[in-house]
Order: sequence, then structure tokens, then C-alpha cells
Amino acid sequence: MKKILTILFIAIFICIFVSCVNSPESINTNSNTIDPEIKQGDEVMKSLELIIGDSAQNVTWENNASVSALANLAKDGLSISMHKYGGFEQVGSLGQTIPSSDSRITTSAGDIVLYSSNQIVIFYGSNTWAYTKLGHINLTQSELTEMLGNSDITITLKTK
Repeated sequence: MKKILTILFIAIFICIFVSCVNSPESINTNSNTIDPEIKQGDEVMKSLELIIGDSAQNVTWENNASVSALANLAKDGLSISMHKYGGFEQVGSLGQTIPSSDSRITTSAGDIVLYSSNQIVIFYGSNTWAYTKLGHINLTQSELTEMLGNSDITITLKTK
């Protein structure tokens, strides 16, 4: 009888432990919560603006949690120092992590992606790697190479 009670106690303990571990209250959420004023979807895509140097860019933003988090970071303006890398991209640190859903993709000129949940990358060439797509600058490869391929740049993200 003592053996059965011990097994029953262990089984109940495991059930309670598993239910606590998987409960919504125990899930560690990213501290960068989305501002309730900035919603995911069309509103984000219309409100987020990318400025390279002094020039606002026409960007088609993705509808995902990463873009919503980026818009939340940009609500007071966010300047990012970008550095040329590999002869086909500019890379800059966000200074913190945001949600990501990386998958292996082949980028093209104009693609804006999130790398390692904390770096923004803008392509003027192509690469294949695991990224979260954020958007696409609507310029030709030649225009992008002229803008991005000569030296390090600074970008500004802000919500309108």
C-alpha cells in the first residue's frame, strides 16, 4: 500500500509540475511588449517609415510580429548605425532583441530582414541564410547599390 501511495504522490506531483510549466502565466514573454497603440497589420505597415540618410524610402512592410515590435521601438524615432558587410548588405544593431521567426530564405536587393533577433539588415545584393523578413525597399538594384554600397550609413525608423 505504501508503494502505491508513493507512486500516486509522484504521479500527482508530475502532473502539477507539468501543468505549471506549460501554463500561460509561466511562459517567459519578451519584455519588449507591443504598444497597444501600434497594432499588427495594415496600420503598422502604413505607419512605419524608413529614412536612409535624409531620404524617406518607399517600403512594403511584412505583416508579422517582428515588424510590430520594430514599430513599437520606432515610435519615438530609432537611429541605427549601419555597416557594410560582404559587399552586398548593410547591417546594424537594434540594441535589443525583438520577436523573430527565422527561416532559410534567399534575399534580393531591397530586402530588409531581421538577423539573430537583434540586427537589421538591408540588402543591395543577395544572400541565403536564416532571417525574418521585415520588408522590401521599392528601388532598383542599381539605385540601392548607389545608396548602400559606397560607405556605412545611418537609418532612422519612426512611426508617422
